[in-house]
Amino acid sequence: MLHLTDSEWKVMGALWDGGPQTLGAVLARLAPDTGWSRTTVHTYLTRMITKGLVEARGQKPRHYAAVLSREACAEQAGRTLLERAYGGSAGKLVASFIRSGALSPEERAQLKALLDEMEV
Repeated sequence: MLHLTDSEWKVMGALWDGGPQTLGAVLARLAPDTGWSRTTVHTYLTRMITKGLVEARGQKPRHYAAVLSREACAEQAGRTLLERAYGGSAGKLVASFIRSGALSPEERAQLKALLDEMEV
């Protein structure tokens, strides 16, 4: 089962937004938000290569790229949340978001249209 830490989400976000890039480019994307050093970013990238999340291409300068898409990671995170917090019940998840006010009026309208479309 895939599990990304908050820091790994940040690194993946930099890679998704910038495509394959050098360590320096990844650092430049992350530094304003995180303040991480070059060594810290390199350590994350190295660990994420080991986990199969990132690949390094070529020789010096190496270019780092996300192995998984943003959509694939988000889908897995959603499944994990669904299982852990709602016992696998998508209905309970949606009801929770609706009751909490987390959905905007536009999102509620989209959800309603989707449910109507599915004849639920």
